[in-house]
Amino acid sequence: MSFLTRTAGAHPPGTSPRVQRARDRRSTVLAVAFMVVVACYMLLPVYWLLVSATKSQPDLIGTPGLLPADWHLTANLTALFNQDGGVYGRWLLNSLLYAGAGAALGTLLAAMAGYALAKYRFRGREAVFSVVLGGVLVPATALALPLFLLFSEAGATDTYWSVFLPSIVSPFGVYLSRIFAAASVPDEVIEAARIDGAGEGRIFFAVALRMMAPALVTVFLFQFVVIWNNFLLPLIMLQDERLYPVTLGLFTWQSQISRLPELQTLTIAGSLVSVLPIVVTFLLLQRYWRAGLAAGAVKS
Repeated sequence: MSFLTRTAGAHPPGTSPRVQRARDRRSTVLAVAFMVVVACYMLLPVYWLLVSATKSQPDLIGTPGLLPADWHLTANLTALFNQDGGVYGRWLLNSLLYAGAGAALGTLLAAMAGYALAKYRFRGREAVFSVVLGGVLVPATALALPLFLLFSEAGATDTYWSVFLPSIVSPFGVYLSRIFAAASVPDEVIEAARIDGAGEGRIFFAVALRMMAPALVTVFLFQFVVIWNNFLLPLIMLQDERLYPVTLGLFTWQSQISRLPELQTLTIAGSLVSVLPIVVTFLLLQRYWRAGLAAGAVKS
């Protein structure tokens, strides 16, 4: 009997296989029950948002929050996109621009930096990587005020660039890209490309970037969600409401509810609509980010 097939000692002495199977079933039931409770806790705000977005203003106040009432979702959405000359649509497009273009460019820069840190040997490489790791530990809120002062000195506050440029810097993306590059781009492939006469730039864009692509989707999604949910930086940088992302726009409506109660239903409907791009992005890219999450997990 080999070591792998030997079962002696697998159970505590004096425990029969039947008792052990009963214990395993009990552990499985407890684990599933715990996961169901956690899932319900996570999904409860989403359910409340779905139900509340279908209610009118009187129903929103006069009916229980978790119970549906008369269907007013279509009217709420129509009012949402017509409020203040359709400014909500502009906020939505701004968020797509900040998050989409920012995440794409940020992922490319993170991939280049991570690839260089993983595949090139140079003096100070680990020191540079330590600085990048230090950047991961610094909360974004702590950097908001220094960024505002820098952009204010440059006269670039209240512009697209004041929100877009800080969004393309992702130390966590560099960290992930280094791991992915080390795991998915063999040194032998790079040497073979060099022997064939390819330059370093062509090796990265034509070979390494394609091999890292599934993993980079994960970096893109992380960055997309972070930029989409960004609130403090636009709040500090922007004054013109036409430049607002959807998070800041909804906040301005929320702050006026005491004077304009009808904005409450618009804020809830707008929150529901603002979730949809993230859900669609995850569903469209799920085939890639599932593979990307496992990349680098096992060293061959």
